[in-house]
Amino acid sequence: MIDVSDPRYILRPEAIESIFVMYRTTGDAQWMEKAWTMFETIEKVTRTEIAASAIDDVTKAEPTKMDSMESFWLAETLKYFYLIFSEFDVISLDEWVLNTEAHPLSRLDVKRGQ
Repeated sequence: MIDVSDPRYILRPEAIESIFVMYRTTGDAQWMEKAWTMFETIEKVTRTEIAASAIDDVTKAEPTKMDSMESFWLAETLKYFYLIFSEFDVISLDEWVLNTEAHPLSRLDVKRGQ
């Protein structure tokens, strides 16, 4: 049995970020399918009338919404979902790196010293 020390889901991006990297690295459509399943589940469980909300316990069949939405939901989590369902040339990982806040930074061309 897995011990869950913090059962909340506060809309953090790390899980979908990992799926994004796996999809863009492998091109395997199973990662896009997993992302869609994640999106549908998150939407179903966190959706309110006006936004998304953190939830108190992912182990509950019907978790309680916490009336909280951190800025990383919009700035990072949804950005990774968007990128997964975009063409590979939209922020291509051959040309860009994403920092810890999911901001794209142009990769330097080491051969040309730029």
